[in-house]
Amino acid sequence: MLPSQLHALARDASLDELLKIAERLTTEGHELNVSYSRKVFIPLTKLCRDVCHYCTFAERPKPGQRAFLTKDEVLEIAREGVRAGCHEALFTLGDKPELRYRVAAEELAALGHQTTLSYLAEMCSLVLNETGLLPHVNAGVMTGDELVMLRQVSVSQGLMLESISDRLTKRGQVHFGSPDKDPAARLETIRLAGEHCVPFTSGILIGIGETRTERVDSLLALRALHERYGHIQEIIIQNFRAKEGTKCASASEPDLDDLLWTIAMARIVFGPAMNIQAPPNLSPGVYERLIRAGINDWGGISPVTVDHVNPEAPWPAIAELADRSTISGRTLVPRLALYPSYVDELEKWVAPRLQTSVLRNVDSAGFAREDDWAVGLSMSAPRLSKGASDRSLDTVFEKASSGNELSVDEIARLFRARGGDVHELSAVADEVRERTVGEEVTYVVTRNINYTNVCYFKCGFCAFSKGKMSENLRGKPYDLALSEITRRAAEAWDRGATEVCLQGGIHPAYTGQRYLDVCHAVREGAPKIHIHAFSALEVSQGARTLGISVERFLERLKDAGLGTLPGTAAEVLDDGVRARLCPDKLNTAEWLSVIEKAHLVGLKTTSTIMFGHLDAPEDWARHLLHLRQLQERTGGFTEFVPLPFVHMESPLYLKGRARKGPTFREAVLMHAVSRLALHPHIKNIQTSWVKMGIDGAKVALRSGANDLGGTLMNESISRAAGTEHGQELSPEAMESIAFSIGRIPVQRTTLYQVAASERREASFSASPLSPVIETPVVKYQHV
Repeated sequence: MLPSQLHALARDASLDELLKIAERLTTEGHELNVSYSRKVFIPLTKLCRDVCHYCTFAERPKPGQRAFLTKDEVLEIAREGVRAGCHEALFTLGDKPELRYRVAAEELAALGHQTTLSYLAEMCSLVLNETGLLPHVNAGVMTGDELVMLRQVSVSQGLMLESISDRLTKRGQVHFGSPDKDPAARLETIRLAGEHCVPFTSGILIGIGETRTERVDSLLALRALHERYGHIQEIIIQNFRAKEGTKCASASEPDLDDLLWTIAMARIVFGPAMNIQAPPNLSPGVYERLIRAGINDWGGISPVTVDHVNPEAPWPAIAELADRSTISGRTLVPRLALYPSYVDELEKWVAPRLQTSVLRNVDSAGFAREDDWAVGLSMSAPRLSKGASDRSLDTVFEKASSGNELSVDEIARLFRARGGDVHELSAVADEVRERTVGEEVTYVVTRNINYTNVCYFKCGFCAFSKGKMSENLRGKPYDLALSEITRRAAEAWDRGATEVCLQGGIHPAYTGQRYLDVCHAVREGAPKIHIHAFSALEVSQGARTLGISVERFLERLKDAGLGTLPGTAAEVLDDGVRARLCPDKLNTAEWLSVIEKAHLVGLKTTSTIMFGHLDAPEDWARHLLHLRQLQERTGGFTEFVPLPFVHMESPLYLKGRARKGPTFREAVLMHAVSRLALHPHIKNIQTSWVKMGIDGAKVALRSGANDLGGTLMNESISRAAGTEHGQELSPEAMESIAFSIGRIPVQRTTLYQVAASERREASFSASPLSPVIETPVVKYQHV
C-alpha cells in the first residue's frame, strides 16, 4: 500500500478490521509457525552516554564495580547458555560510555581497547570461537566501518528506531539529553547496515509520547530502507513499561488495544514476508491476541539469563510458550539469530568465518535444528514435537491418498510440516501404506560387496571413495580381487542370502569389461543368487569405455547374470543441487535416461534420494516427481529408499559447506511424504536401519514405510561416512523390529517375492562371517 493509503487505513479502519487483515497476511507469509530464538543475554556494559527517561538498563559508574564484563564473565554466561541448548549470544550495551565516563575509557585502555565497540568485537569473537554460540549485537548508533567490524564476528545486528519523531528529543520529552536517540542518526545507522549487507533488527517503542501517525511514519521509514536494501529481518513492536526510579515511573502505559493496533499496522505496512515480533514477557497472558494481531515471532527467550532491559518482566518458560502457541493455533519453532530467508543467501549476508556455524545449526528450512539427533549415530530417536495442525493440508492429503499427482509446491509444503502437521501427515501416510501393502514388514537377506573404493569422481559428500585428495578419510584404498568377490558371494549364499548388492567407486582403470567380470565372479561362487549391482553412473561409464550404447551394455550385463540395478547415484535430481554436490556426475536427465533404458531392457531398479546436505524441500519435491513420472512410463522401480546424508566424515561437511544431515523430523517426513507423493505407482518405501537406527526405523515404519532393506553382512559406504549402527542386522533382529510395532515380518527376495523356506532356514542358522580380504591398491590415479 502507498503511505497515503496506509495512513487512511490507520485513521478509518476499526481494530477488528485491522486484525483480520493482519492475521491473513501473517498466515500467508509464515503458515502456522511462530518462532523464537533460544539465547543468552550478555550485558557487556551498563554504562551509557544517553539518559533515556524510561530506562533502567543504563547505570552510572559505581565505586568498586567494573564498567565492563571481563572475558571470563562473558564466557561463563555463554557456556551456561550452551549447556541450556542456546544458539544465540545477545550482546546488549550502553552507547559509547567512554565518551561520557573517564572510568569507562580507562578500563577499556586496560583491556587493550580504545572503544567499547572494539572490545565488543573481541568478546563476540571469543564467544564464537570458544562456545559456538552465534552473536547478535545491539550496539547503538554506529559508522559504516564499525558495522563492518562487527559483521565479521556476528550473524546479525540491531538498533531500535523507537520513533521517527524529533519532538521526543526536545526538553521535557523522553529522549532529551540522549544524542544517540536522534532519529536521523538512527536511520543512518540502519541505512548503513543495509549498504553493508548486515541482517538487521529494528522496530518501534510505543507509549513514549508519540502519536499513532508518528508510529506509522516510523514504520514507513523502516520499510523504505528495507525496500532499498532487503536487510531488515524483523520488526519489533515493544510496549513501554513504566519502571520505578525513572522519570517516566508514573507515566501511563499503552493499553492492550493500542499494542494490538500497532502490531496489526506493522504487519499491514510490511506485508506477509516480514517477521513481526512482540516480546512475550512484556504482555503476559495475552499471547493468543498478539498472534491474532500479526506477530510470527516471540523474539529471544533465555532459559538462563534475565531480560536485563526489562528485569521486572520474567521470560516465559519455553514449554509454556509452546503450549500457549499451540492453543493459539500455532507451532513454536526455534530459530537462530539469523532468520531463514537470510540463511538461504548465506554468502551475501554472513561473513565467511560464521557461515559454517550457521549451516551446522539449521534445518532445510533455515530454522534451528530441533534436537541433537544425527543420522548414523547411536542415540535414541527424539520425540516429534507437538503443535498446531493446518486444516488446509487436508485437501492435499485427500488428493495424494486418491493417487493423484501433487504439485511441487504441494509436496514442498508437506516437507515443511511441523508440530501437529507432522503427526497427521505420518498417520495419513501410514493409512495409505496399510491400504497399499498391508501389515507386512519386509526385508531381504543380502550381502553388500563394495568392490573398490578408488574413484576419480569428486562427489563432495562422499567419505568412501579414495583418490589423490582423500587419503586422510577413513580406510585405505582397495580393489577386490575377483576371487574375493567369488568367495564373498558363495559365503553369502551359504548364510541364506538371496541377493548380493555390488557397488563401488569409479576406478580409473575400470572398463565395462570389469563389471561383466564381476558378474561372472558372482555367478561362479553362487549360481542362483540374485545380482543387484551397478548404479546409473557405473553403467554409463562402462558403456563409454567399451564404445557401445547404454542399451547394449545393459543387455550384456543382463546376459552376464545381472538381475536388477540399485537406483543410487541419484543423490538429488535437481541440477542446481548437483552442480554443487557432485558436479562431474551424471546430470538429472542423464541419470533418468540410463534408468529408463534399464527398465526398457527388462531390468528393474530401486530408486533413492540422498538428502539433508545443501538441498531444500523444493528440490526433494522435484526429485519425487521425476521418479513418479518415470514410474508411470515404465513401472520399473521396485521401491523408494530415502538415504539421509551422513555428515560426520563427509568432505563437504568437514569443509563447512553442508548441513549436519537431515533432522529427525525431516528424515521421518521423507518416508511419509514419499509414500503420498509416489502413491500408487511405487508401492514399497524402504527405511535404512543403518542410517536411521533401530528406533528411527520403527518411527519410519509407522510413517509410511513398509520395508527394512537388507541384512547387509558387510556395509562400507555409510560406515566410512561415520555411522555407528553396525554392518549387519540378523534376520532375528529384523523380525523383532516388525513384531515390536505389531506388524508381520516377511523375508523377501529382491523383487518382493516371499523368500524360499530353505533360504529362510539357512539365514536363521548362519555361521559367523569369515574375515574379509580387501586387496590393497599399490598405485592409483584420477583420469
